[in-house]
Amino acid sequence: MKYCFADLHIHVGATEAGKWVKIPTSRRLTVRNICEHAVRQKGLDIVGIVDAMSPLVLGDIAQLVAEGKLRSLPGGGYQYNRSLTVLLGAEIETVEPQGKMAHTLLFLPDMTAMQNLAYYMKKFIKNINLSTQNAHMSLAQLVEIAALFEAIIIPAHVFTPYKSIYGACTERISAMLTAAEMCKLSAVELGLSADSELADRIGELAPYTFLTNSDAHSLDKIAREYNLFLLQEADFGEVYQAILRQGGRKVIANYGLDPRLGKYHRTLCESCGFTEQTGRLESIDKCISCGSPKIVRGVLDRINAIADYRIPIHPDHRARYYYQVPLEFISGLGKKGMEKLLDVFGSEMNVLHRVSEQELIQAVGSKIAAGIVAARSGTAQILSGSGGIYGKIIKNVDK
Repeated sequence: MKYCFADLHIHVGATEAGKWVKIPTSRRLTVRNICEHAVRQKGLDIVGIVDAMSPLVLGDIAQLVAEGKLRSLPGGGYQYNRSLTVLLGAEIETVEPQGKMAHTLLFLPDMTAMQNLAYYMKKFIKNINLSTQNAHMSLAQLVEIAALFEAIIIPAHVFTPYKSIYGACTERISAMLTAAEMCKLSAVELGLSADSELADRIGELAPYTFLTNSDAHSLDKIAREYNLFLLQEADFGEVYQAILRQGGRKVIANYGLDPRLGKYHRTLCESCGFTEQTGRLESIDKCISCGSPKIVRGVLDRINAIADYRIPIHPDHRARYYYQVPLEFISGLGKKGMEKLLDVFGSEMNVLHRVSEQELIQAVGSKIAAGIVAARSGTAQILSGSGGIYGKIIKNVDK
């Protein structure tokens, strides 16, 4: 068995020819650049490209196969330059009868399977070439279709206030899906503004493996959240087994943003701009400052409103959750500091997990090193994000 770092939610911005796939994102976010960046800068072992249902993206993948850059793996998935496993995924938008929407990730083992799914889904999706298109069907319908294709099925960023199961559609998945349909879900993606402590306050999530992924819309955002898998081989079949906790394969750690850094952790009043920053557990239905009902409900406040438990109940299988602060959040680091860290230590994974404080001091000085250590140890002070604005580190302190 071996350990593999994996980020399973990365978008493609544009094709090699410059055609948009996801708007707005970075044009630099091509399949080729994603693979190169994931290997050289981020230090990942596995990536999930979630726009592979687009024929435009499949064309770029086919070109990389033709060049010998990508080769198919016997267990499913593709290997890039013999160093990175690439899984083919699709993020699909569903809509419930009341008009509320959610996003779901599907993964399939190879191009043929993804082409077959694309061919089937294009009768429901107006523009199959673009990312995360509305399939004009309910989540229950999508689950049934995905199960026919034997896809890995993962509800995406389930708590965010827009286009997610708990954030937009329902208080319980069991109100949207039958028990049989719920059994077809493979895992649950938490999203940047939540963690296991929050998610395990909802009882129906106990059977599912939690995943922490970046939902990257630019190269720099890759691996801002990721997972540590225990696998025999880095391929589609092994990842599927790990998500289902079969044969000793499993997710052994989630590495996620401190949820306070997420864009939707706390509730924002759109009328007066007030953001709740205290640790209150009460549900928030209107602004506690001006009384306006025009609020963007934060993930913490939404979970407070719908939770089964005030204190989380973690199942025995739950992976440990490690809070991490991506290097881009470190005050004073800058582009040159980042480049020096990568030159000296090879990848962000090394900086975040393997390098000692003394080594960091030698590379970038004591002040920035202290910021990195505080961030990765969870002792940094953070102002919570809300209403689409990321949280920020306001002060680094020692334990």
